[in-house]
Amino acid sequence: MPGERIDNRQILAVTGADREDFLQGLVTNDVAKLENGLVYTALLSPQGKYLADFFLVPGDDAILIDVAGALAPALLKRLTMYRLRADVAIEPVEMEVSRGLGPAPQQAFPDPRAPALGWRAYDLGGTEEHTDWDALRVAHMVPEAGAELTPDDSYILEMNFEQLNGVDFKKGCYVGQEVTARMKHKTELRKGLARVTIDGTAIPGTPIMANGKPVGTLHTVAGPQGLAYLRFDRAKGCMQAGQATITAS
Repeated sequence: MPGERIDNRQILAVTGADREDFLQGLVTNDVAKLENGLVYTALLSPQGKYLADFFLVPGDDAILIDVAGALAPALLKRLTMYRLRADVAIEPVEMEVSRGLGPAPQQAFPDPRAPALGWRAYDLGGTEEHTDWDALRVAHMVPEAGAELTPDDSYILEMNFEQLNGVDFKKGCYVGQEVTARMKHKTELRKGLARVTIDGTAIPGTPIMANGKPVGTLHTVAGPQGLAYLRFDRAKGCMQAGQATITAS
């Protein structure tokens, strides 16, 4: 069953005897989970800020990284910087990425973030997209680079990564782990990703206000629903984004 081709992805192949240990010391999730399929994870700065999110893909004598094309050059540069004396090589490879809904066909992998997001496949062929993936992302609070996720600015726990199986708190040290662990053990997050209902017309990037005070920013819009980054203590009742009325869903 062909999936829908994703045109804005880049595959990086990580090879060498040290590839698993190398990635394990860098990314937010447990690389050992590759034995069960895809692993959704992120690379953070030493200050705990998001740099890139991606899927690790089990491959023959390699671990593949499925990352947004816009993030790939910086990710490749950062991984190469960390390589040092490890027996690891990292290089871009040509590979088609596709996705679809429902049960995963043979040689495809269930999306580890949520069952409703279907599956992903590599070099199985694909057609032009027609599913409203933005609506699915909004429904399941899945952030995306270039929309909700901003390199050197976002914190992954504010962006729903724990609920999307993108971070493992038992795996041990990785870059940015101390900051992430401290945020995890706070009583609650003061700011973060939220699903909102939009009454009226508002475009992504519109500031959200309540009682004359800034509350956050509207990001992805999918019909009457959207994703916003909000300050939770002010996100009460009706809010405004331009001429539209916003309420937390």
